[in-house]
Amino acid sequence: MRPDRPRGRADARQAARTRADAERVASRRMKMITVAVLGVLGIVAVRAGWIATVEADALSQRAQDQHESTIRLPAPRGPILSADGRELAVDKHAVAVTATPYLITDTRGTAERIATAVGLSVREVERRITGRGGYAMLNTGVDQQRERYLRALDLPGITLQDTQKRLYPLGSVAAQIVGMTDDWGVGLTGLEKAMESRLKGREGMREEARDPDGKALRIIRDRAPTPGTPITLTLDSAIQQKTEAVLSEVLDRHNAVAASAIVMRPDTGEVLAIATVPGFDPNDRDGFRPETERVRSITDGYEPGSTFKLVAIAGAIEEGVVTRSTTIAVPETLTLYDRTLGEAHYRPAVSWTVQEILQNSSNVGTVLVSRRLGERKTFEWIQKFGFGSKTGFDYPGEVAGSLPGYEDWSGVSILNIPIGQGITVTLAQIAEAYGAIANRGRMVPPHIVRKIGDRVLPHPRGQQVISPQTAEQMNIMLQKVVSDDGTGREARIDGYSVGGKTGTANKIDPRTGLYTEKYIASFVGYAPATRPGVVVAVMVDEPSAGGYYGGEVAAPAFEAITEFALRQLHIAP
Repeated sequence: MRPDRPRGRADARQAARTRADAERVASRRMKMITVAVLGVLGIVAVRAGWIATVEADALSQRAQDQHESTIRLPAPRGPILSADGRELAVDKHAVAVTATPYLITDTRGTAERIATAVGLSVREVERRITGRGGYAMLNTGVDQQRERYLRALDLPGITLQDTQKRLYPLGSVAAQIVGMTDDWGVGLTGLEKAMESRLKGREGMREEARDPDGKALRIIRDRAPTPGTPITLTLDSAIQQKTEAVLSEVLDRHNAVAASAIVMRPDTGEVLAIATVPGFDPNDRDGFRPETERVRSITDGYEPGSTFKLVAIAGAIEEGVVTRSTTIAVPETLTLYDRTLGEAHYRPAVSWTVQEILQNSSNVGTVLVSRRLGERKTFEWIQKFGFGSKTGFDYPGEVAGSLPGYEDWSGVSILNIPIGQGITVTLAQIAEAYGAIANRGRMVPPHIVRKIGDRVLPHPRGQQVISPQTAEQMNIMLQKVVSDDGTGREARIDGYSVGGKTGTANKIDPRTGLYTEKYIASFVGYAPATRPGVVVAVMVDEPSAGGYYGGEVAAPAFEAITEFALRQLHIAP
C-alpha cells in the first residue's frame, strides 16, 4: 500500500486548487453583480433625483390636472337693444364641446361618432384629438339636440361645457352699426368692437375635482360670471327695417352700386335709422363680405352736388346781402378765366329771385349769390355748417370729408365749391345741416347711443348757426323745391309739409381725377316743415337704370321712408 500514498497527496492538492479557482471565479462574479447592481441603483437614484427636481413641477401639475380642472365660465355679453326694446344682439345659452386628447384611447372611433354633431369632418376631429395634449376645442356652441346626443354618448375625454353664443335676432337689420363678434365672443366690427369694454362682462371660474376619465366629482370653488352692460340705441327697429327695405328696392330698380340713408330727429340729433345696402347678416359668417360692413353715411365722403347749395344761400341771407325775394339776372352761362359754368339743362338768360334760383337748382344763380357773399365768407359759412369737420357721431370710423383750405382756393373755386363740387361731405353732415333749417337755425349733431346700462346719455345741444328768421326764409324756399314747380316734387307726402333739396353729382375717377359719366343721386329733406319732425337724407351710388337725377331716383325713396317714419312716430299730418 505504501507505493500508493504519493498519488493520494497529489489528488488532494489538485482538489484544493480546483476549489480555490472556483472560489475566485465566484468572487469575481459576485463583484461584477455587485457593481452591476450598484450601477442600476445609481441610475435609478439619478433618475429619481431628476424627477424630484427638474421634472417635479411639470409632473405634479400633470397629476393635478388629471384630478383638478379649472373651467372658465363665460360672462354673457350685454345685449344691444333698439330704442323700442327689440334685441339687435344678444347672448343665448349654448354648449361648447372640448376634448382632453390624452384621455382618448380610440381617436378614430371617437371622431367618427361625434364629427357630425360638432360640425367637423372626421379627419379634422381626429387631428384635433390626437396626441397628449390637455385641451382641444371642437365646437363653440352646439344646439340642444346635438347636446343631448353627445351627452348620451358619454365618451371619455369629451367634455360639454355651458357657454354663451352671440345671436342677432333681426338678422341684417342695423348690422353695420351693431357689428358682430368672433367665435369666442369678442367684438370684431361695429359697436360690438367699439363698446367691447362695456359689453364683455367679467368671466366666472369653476374648479372641479375629476376622476381619471375626466368626469366631474365635486366643485372645489366657484365664482359666478358678471354679465356685460346692456347698450340701448336711438334706432327705431321698424323705421330701420323700412329704410333698408326701401333702399333695397331702389338698388334693384335703378341697378345701383349702393344706397345709403340716415333718419334723425333735428331737435335732439337722435338717429332713428342709418342704413346701407347691400348689407350683411351677422348670423351668416360664410356669406360675409368686408365691403358690406361700412356705415357709408359716416365713413364715405362724396361730392354732394346741389344739396350743398343750401350753405351759400343761407349764409348770404344771414349776412344780409340777399333775401329770398332778391332778384338776380342769371345769364345762360358764367365764365371766369378759362372756366365756363352752365346749367344741368339748357335755359336762356332769366331774372330769378333767390327763391327761384334754389327752386330750379340753378348752378349759375347760386354762384352769383355766393359772389355777393364773397369767397372768404362763403368758406366761413361752409365751416359754420360743419363741413370739413366730423359731426362727432358716436361710432368709430367717421370721416370729416374734404374742404380745401381758403388759401388753396383758386380763381375759379367760386364756380364749383358753392354748388357742391370740389368738396366731399358725408350723408350725416348733410342731414345735420338740413336739420338746422328744420330746427329754427340750431344744428344738433347726430348720435346713436341712448343708454349705457340704466344711465341715459344726454344728447348734445348743438349750436345756433343761423337765426330763426333766416331758417324760416330757407324753410319756405325748400318747401317750394318740393312743390309742383320744383325739382323735388317726387318727395311730396300727402298731408304733410315737406322741405328739401335734390342733388345730382358726377363721380370722379380716382385714377385720373376727372369727372365721369357715373353719378350720385341724392335727396335730403325734413317733415313736417312747420315743426321739427324727422330729417331724412338718401344717397344712391351710380344708378344706371331708370334715370340718375336725384329728383327721380332719391326723392321717391325719401318719400317712402319719411312717410313711414312720421306714422311710426305718431306725428300727425
